[in-house]
Amino acid sequence: MKVLVINPVMYTSETKKIKRVESIKDTMMYDFCLAFYELGHSVTLVGGEPFKPAGNETYLFEVLWWECKCQKICMPHCLPFMPETYRYVKQHRSEYDLIITSEIFSLNSLMAYRAAPDKTIIWHELAKHNAIMKKIPSKVWYGVIARLFMKNAKIVARSVEARDFAKKYCSNMDVNVIDHGVNLDKFKASKEKENTFVVCSQLIERKKIDGILIKFAKYLEKYDSTCRLYVIGDGELKTKLQTMAQTLGIASNVIFTGKMTHDELLPILSKSKALLVNTVKDNNMISIVEAIAVGTPIVTTDVPLNSTYIKEYQLGIAKKQWDESDLNDVISNDEMYIENCMTYRYKLSTKQRVEQFLEIL
Repeated sequence: MKVLVINPVMYTSETKKIKRVESIKDTMMYDFCLAFYELGHSVTLVGGEPFKPAGNETYLFEVLWWECKCQKICMPHCLPFMPETYRYVKQHRSEYDLIITSEIFSLNSLMAYRAAPDKTIIWHELAKHNAIMKKIPSKVWYGVIARLFMKNAKIVARSVEARDFAKKYCSNMDVNVIDHGVNLDKFKASKEKENTFVVCSQLIERKKIDGILIKFAKYLEKYDSTCRLYVIGDGELKTKLQTMAQTLGIASNVIFTGKMTHDELLPILSKSKALLVNTVKDNNMISIVEAIAVGTPIVTTDVPLNSTYIKEYQLGIAKKQWDESDLNDVISNDEMYIENCMTYRYKLSTKQRVEQFLEIL
């Protein structure tokens, strides 16, 4: 089978100034396409040119980079516009058996669907209206464009919440939910844990890492002064957070590693007692999926859409506000939580995600 995957935004950029990375091989969508390749399919991945890596790297399958136009209005980090989408899909539609695009609220999904309506599946993540410009563009898109020009497009949601939101506007919703996946050949699980917690996140305001430091400081004072916290990631608040750790008197227990590759972070993630998440705004978080894949439980707010199955399968703790007692709970009951993650991890395989798409097709 020949598959085209159109995903302009290869990784999250909080600002319109996109910082080029050295490689895209750590991204969720690359691993997704790799699963198609390893299962014997021919796959082509399309990304927006602003996300093209700074260095030259080779891939096992075809990767195309298309120019993003009208960047002042259609900013590449949130609403990329690649005119090549319509031309390419129209010209090559007979060559592909399946075309997967990201999001209903996307000019590129609209163009791909209009060019090849019988072969396009839109993989949708958002569970509410985009907040940009007081939600007006989003409401117009879903209420007018989606209803008129994408009404019968095949939609597959990445969460139950996203499915319930999208079916208000598009009638051809698949009942199945296909979440993000991970490459289980790369993400090796471990039941052996060290006395550590871990944060894998951009160090930015909405992630509320400062709240994690406060909760962790209380845990050290009340339960275990020898525990350590790894903060993996970079961002504008790094210096402020380091200063905060000093002020709280926990600097010797907190290790700021900076941004790491998967190969660098996996030994830390797989040996930690839990991944800590305190975000106030997110959809499905790939860091949560990756932690479960290596057998590490989650302690999170109920904001990420992943929290639904964290609660259902007891993969950790997901609640509106967690505190130091929840950190103690996840350690006191670590055998149960870890075992549940070890069982659930097989549901997260990228190869299983590929099989799910093929069944829908």
